[in-house]
Amino acid sequence: MGGTAGDLVRLVAMGHGRSRAELARLSGMAPSSVSLRVEELIDAGLLREDGEGASRGGRRPRQLRLHESAGVVVAADVGSHHVRMAVMDLAGRVLLTHELPGEIAEGPEAVTERLAGHVRLTLRQAQVSDLPLLGIGVGMPGPVDPASAKVVAPSRMPGWNDYPVRERLTELLGVRVVVENDANLMAVGEHRYGWPGRDNLMAVKAGTGIGCGIIASGRLHRGRGAAGDISHVPVHAAQRVTCSCGHSDCLEAHASGAALCRTLRAQGIEVSSTGRLVELVNNGVPEVTNLVRNAGRLAGQVLTPLVNFFNPDVVVLGGGLSAAEPFIAAVRGAIYERCLPLATRDLEIATTVTGQDACMLGAGSVVLDEVLTSNWVDETLTPRS
Repeated sequence: MGGTAGDLVRLVAMGHGRSRAELARLSGMAPSSVSLRVEELIDAGLLREDGEGASRGGRRPRQLRLHESAGVVVAADVGSHHVRMAVMDLAGRVLLTHELPGEIAEGPEAVTERLAGHVRLTLRQAQVSDLPLLGIGVGMPGPVDPASAKVVAPSRMPGWNDYPVRERLTELLGVRVVVENDANLMAVGEHRYGWPGRDNLMAVKAGTGIGCGIIASGRLHRGRGAAGDISHVPVHAAQRVTCSCGHSDCLEAHASGAALCRTLRAQGIEVSSTGRLVELVNNGVPEVTNLVRNAGRLAGQVLTPLVNFFNPDVVVLGGGLSAAEPFIAAVRGAIYERCLPLATRDLEIATTVTGQDACMLGAGSVVLDEVLTSNWVDETLTPRS
């Protein structure tokens, strides 16, 4: 860790540098230099110092915190039929959340313009319109190229292929924008807010579609954009089904919420959403319960070799289908039955700690990382001519 003002702010934001003495120890800077920097950051309205921390002998140190008026970010989880949005301060605390309807199938221009309007509305509702908006994090329900931030060859998103989400939102709102796949953001959100001590984690998002995010050694693993994409792994199924990718018997074609709804409608059971699917399971409708249980078995079939290969600390199950106990039980059963004992000896398989907010919290976390690793802090301290 270096000794710039930005480095010190990041240490405070991560909860590591809670006092001037801790900042000096972690940054390697002289205590006098740290005190000078901290005074500058307090004067600039980026940090505040109050309360008292634990004493290690001598005077109790005062606690450093990010100043709540330093700025905010907006996090957005764009789903197939909704947008969940939050305003967060620079310490990652959520100031306001709400959910708005929206159809991803309306196309990129309509959705992006509406999303920009939702951002402005959310800032007004949170009563923070007078604070600097420093960035926006957006989760998309499809593959995202990490270099260009464009959606690439998505399922159930007509017109979105190669659409420049980041550039368009930047044009509309004039701030930095980070765009990422929703399963990746779910993994980040769960790691930061639910399992901070588990640095090897797989997060499976099973809703309208199916995806997986990977935290390896405490960091999101993106690969070249397709890491964790389990949706098109082939599965063994009794009936042959052609997937939207053109291949047969992909996991998503059999076990996603969209696939299950399609199968039930063909059987004369009208189901329009994954939420309604779970309601029927919880009401004990046998045809639906059996179908959801089989979906969990297929998901577990795909996850088994991945658990053996990656050997994570925890597998987190989220998305709409994670509210159906037969789905969760079938995933657990398949993994524990087929994985090597060494791979499952200390493995936890759990539903999300953060629930439906996981992706949204992950979006906030990644844009906060972008802000705090940029030159923003140092630029804030530079006097304007």
